[in-house]
Amino acid sequence: MPSPTRIATLRERIDAGSITHEAIVAQALEGAQAPAAQHVFMRLYADAALAAARHADAARKAGVQLPPLAGLPVSIKDLYDVAGETTLAGSKVRAKALPALQDSSAVARLRAQGAAIVGKTNMTEFAFSGVGINPHHGTPRNPADAQVARIPGGSSSGAAVSVALGLSVLGLGSDTGGSIRIPAALCGIVGFKSTQSRTPRTGAFPLSQTLDTVCAMAASVQDCLLADAVLADAPLQVRQRPLQGLRLAVPRTLMFDGIDAPTARAFERAVSRLSAAGAQVVDLTLAELAEVAQINAPGGFSPIEAAAVHRETLAEHRADYDSRVAARIDLGMRISAVDYITMQQRRADWIGRMGQALQGFDALVCPTVPITAPAIEALRSDEAFFQANGLLLRNTFAINFLDGCAFSLPCHEAGELPVGLMLSSVRGDDARLAAVALAVEAALAG
Repeated sequence: MPSPTRIATLRERIDAGSITHEAIVAQALEGAQAPAAQHVFMRLYADAALAAARHADAARKAGVQLPPLAGLPVSIKDLYDVAGETTLAGSKVRAKALPALQDSSAVARLRAQGAAIVGKTNMTEFAFSGVGINPHHGTPRNPADAQVARIPGGSSSGAAVSVALGLSVLGLGSDTGGSIRIPAALCGIVGFKSTQSRTPRTGAFPLSQTLDTVCAMAASVQDCLLADAVLADAPLQVRQRPLQGLRLAVPRTLMFDGIDAPTARAFERAVSRLSAAGAQVVDLTLAELAEVAQINAPGGFSPIEAAAVHRETLAEHRADYDSRVAARIDLGMRISAVDYITMQQRRADWIGRMGQALQGFDALVCPTVPITAPAIEALRSDEAFFQANGLLLRNTFAINFLDGCAFSLPCHEAGELPVGLMLSSVRGDDARLAAVALAVEAALAG
């Protein structure tokens, strides 16, 4: 089975003359139509992707210095506008919506760097679930288990599987409550959720204006940083740091509730490696995490803000919505402006107190999600679905609520189901956290 491919590895092969951009993209397009990639892509851009690859080959032959993503296969989540196309956002209710007049900012920036956009990827309808199941367009199968059809995680389900199968070097997704980090963790790749304000959301179909973040997943921390530099139109100034002496806080409130045995084993093994390599790992109560659910309780930012987007369409076309998505939007329909403003004020106060509690630490470290990927069949009932969805979103959502930044790194061993290790920090700390992530990634690989 194909596996995630690092950009540097492909660049080395191209420079050695053993492969061309065109051949890499052609292989990706062929793989996108294989059985393992069923339901991964909503649409393929074969001609345009091959044209971008051929252009990169010609430019390289002429001695032109290429940007890192030039001519390499990239996938984009179905919620990003592409000029001339209707943006479905994983739904069927938008099938008759007007086509986009221009590319979203994210897509335009990828094109400007010469990326070969191979296709639009499947997703949870309107990005409203961490599970990744889509009843309209099918559910991509998690490639980590050849025997059991497991969820890929959501909402950026197809994006994660496209990277995990080696069909793209990065998957453009989004992260409102964990939609980059959850599928990255469950599929065994790296996801980076930047501080929200770092990347523009223009042309991305909204779920929550308070929480939506434009970001990507890839095979490594470095590749995620290359993607972030393009999406933000400015690279982070990352000063590499050794692992020795880094102070990592393990938050013991909330983040380990309901953890399954495989996740617990993988996490403790990873933390032991980091400690043995010189990191100072400190248990931290961090009681403030217990307040998140209470502050967000009057409907939640995502349901309230999604209700503002969907109110009229949902009233007229409810039968065309995923019933589970419609139920979550309903939660926001009757929330008062007073409650909404109070939520914003209480969140701002909580963010300030969390910042004070985390002073002196280089990162929070915990499992990205407390469980390994459940079987798709096991989530057929609404009760099982919503229980799994709550667990999958809980840890990652706390960092969105913080308006923080976070990486999910794989920390499982070969032969185990994927487990993600989440490294997080406060708003605007992206560059320092990236240095921590590079050091932790190297230690876990070693």
